[in-house]
Amino acid sequence: MNTAPKPPEEKNIFVIGLDEGNDEVLRRIPGADGYRFHPLLSVEELQHGEILIVELMEKAQAHLDAFDGTIDAIVSYWDFPSSTMVAMLCEKYGLPGVSLEAVLKCENKYWSRIEQSKVIDEVPPFGIVDLDEEDPRPPAAVSYPMWLKPVKSFSSELAFHVTDEDTFEKAVAEIRAGVGRVGDPFDLVLGKIQLPAEVADVGGAACLAEGELSGVQAATEGYVYKGQATVYGVLDSINYPESHCFQRHQYPSQLPDDAVRRMKEISVRVMEHIGFDNATFSIEFFCHPDSGQACLLEINPRHSQSHAELFEYVDGQANHQIMVELGLGRDPGERRHRGDYQIAGKWYYRRFEDALVTRVPSRAEIATLQEEIPGVKIEVVAEKGVRLSDLPEQDSYSYELAHLFVAAQTEREMEQKYRRCTEALRFDFEEG
Repeated sequence: MNTAPKPPEEKNIFVIGLDEGNDEVLRRIPGADGYRFHPLLSVEELQHGEILIVELMEKAQAHLDAFDGTIDAIVSYWDFPSSTMVAMLCEKYGLPGVSLEAVLKCENKYWSRIEQSKVIDEVPPFGIVDLDEEDPRPPAAVSYPMWLKPVKSFSSELAFHVTDEDTFEKAVAEIRAGVGRVGDPFDLVLGKIQLPAEVADVGGAACLAEGELSGVQAATEGYVYKGQATVYGVLDSINYPESHCFQRHQYPSQLPDDAVRRMKEISVRVMEHIGFDNATFSIEFFCHPDSGQACLLEINPRHSQSHAELFEYVDGQANHQIMVELGLGRDPGERRHRGDYQIAGKWYYRRFEDALVTRVPSRAEIATLQEEIPGVKIEVVAEKGVRLSDLPEQDSYSYELAHLFVAAQTEREMEQKYRRCTEALRFDFEEG
């Protein structure tokens, strides 16, 4: 008689916007041999062009209803609409997950500022710019310099640094023209819950003005499980010189302990106040290292896929592991720092002028470079025959050519590896 224990059944985990790179990361997390990862909608459907939120929900539900097996978790690492779809689908199928209201309190930048202000002082002055007015003006509480941005956008789309009336008017014109792509479907999702009057009055396709924050940028990565928030990592966000564009994110943070501790305290206080639960989050900050002061810039109600390889290099496992554990209703537990490297960065290799791309590095060239330099992974973003300005998800000031994940034992070694890579990567352009 065979008395061997029966192997546990595989868990079916549906990943909204599952793409090739993240599929590879997921298959390397602890316990992955007991999971089956299923794609639910494509990245193109979710992120490019018009966001048809009603149709996307219907398509996702039809796919799930037709599945012949158990649905054990629904997860995603993407911004809107994926973040809100996870909440709605988990509720519909009775799965562990965060509430839609808590997600929207983070996703809606205006509502998020209102909630943050109830429990912390470290927020800038803010207010709404009425795009329906013939001659919009900054809110009384906010003076130049300031940032204008939609109350909902992603990848820094339509975010503008404004220093005077002229730049204010130009930014308002661009936001007016483009805010509806994300704002209109976001408005449909906002309509699914009871909103505070001040949030309902401005809607999802509105413009937020915020006072300019100063200092160095950093971010916390964390999660909430059964009402208790945990921050498991702090990263630095470093800009190109004299620019508002990210050059790299690096883990772990090299900031003083006081600044790191303050960011963690603020993160826990805000996320527990919002009622965010059973999900991951990422919060961006501006810090003053000398004083330890930290001001909250933005809450993302998801963990950052951009940081997955960084945690894998340094901690030995990607942050996707936490997303999966929470999706299955389990405590992620304590992380052990057992990676092969002491520091890792995601670098954004950029060009600051538009052009037609006439050549990108070949797969063979990239493979050779990755073999020559340990701890390096290269993803080309630019496409041959495509103008840089036609690439999706670019910020307002630059164009991404490639993402480089670089790990090392010291920050200096990491910087040297990055320079070796960019010197070897050949991109050609046609001006004009």
